Amino acid sequence: MGKILVLIVVMTFSGVCYGKDFSDQRGMTNQLGPQTLLRCAEQMSAKGAKVYELSYERSATMPLSPFAGPYSPNFLPSVAMENTIQFYNMETLNPGVNDGNHGTQIDALGHFAYLAEPWDGQGQPDISRATYFGGYKGLDVKPTPTSPLQFLGMESVPPLITTAVLIDVRKYVHNGKAMSAGEFVSVQDIKTAIKRSGLKSRGILAGDIVLINTGWSDNYQDPDETKIYYSSAPGLSYAAAKYLAEQKVVGVGLDTPFVDAVPSPNATSVERDTSAPESLGFPVHHYFLTQVGVHTLENFRLVELVEDSVELSCAMVLPLLSRGSAASPIRPVAIGMPGS
Repeated sequence: MGKILVLIVVMTFSGVCYGKDFSDQRGMTNQLGPQTLLRCAEQMSAKGAKVYELSYERSATMPLSPFAGPYSPNFLPSVAMENTIQFYNMETLNPGVNDGNHGTQIDALGHFAYLAEPWDGQGQPDISRATYFGGYKGLDVKPTPTSPLQFLGMESVPPLITTAVLIDVRKYVHNGKAMSAGEFVSVQDIKTAIKRSGLKSRGILAGDIVLINTGWSDNYQDPDETKIYYSSAPGLSYAAAKYLAEQKVVGVGLDTPFVDAVPSPNATSVERDTSAPESLGFPVHHYFLTQVGVHTLENFRLVELVEDSVELSCAMVLPLLSRGSAASPIRPVAIGMPGS
């Protein structure tokens, strides 16, 4: 049994899957290994440890991404099986839906790319000249406009099983008040939250997942009657993204839909992130996905972790092995001890 477990660990974290070596497509997830599993084991085996759901239920009435089309499950009539006592139930999804970008989800590194110069909006940009993480070129990643990703797709993303640290900016920086749309989580906010929390002596370690509570999830409703949740959100500053990447984290998740800060459409004035290049619409996505290989984790449900003050846990984030896909729905869980 021990030999089998060792083999599983080696195969999972060597970058090899189904005979293909993905190590040059895995970015920061190459930090995962036996050491992160051992850290996880400590949290899972702690007396009083609990399992926490970190995802939202998926439904036709949940808040929907403006980039992913309508989400409308079609629940089919029950089907009886002739000459048996059995019947079965099934459902389908509507055409045109981008299932991977709705609800709690993870982005593949191939989700974003960039051009040498800003596109002026005229005609069609030459995406064959785009650059992806690791220097992959647009024509290699997407040979045709409708082809699946040939590199950096969801099949190259390993299971993320590692320790997660909860950075409760709402509690430790904003005195319990939820952050506002367009507001930035700064480097100092992260350092202050860690210093005032139980993470002070540990900090952030290489291979960690970082979960940031902003309080924006107060706006998550199902049914989504107010339509506030996806209209805008607080998010990381570009400098904060760089700081987290310097700690060699494998993924960053917020209780928001974007990870980037998005100002309210009704804002009379917009705070600009002076640490970010001007030519980027979603600078944190750009930096994490194309420059350093950190996965963006969106729409994380952190309310119970926050209520129980689980500041250190073992997180399990398992994306679908959808070949060529740029994102995947996930059902992440955290295992940790209240008050940890």
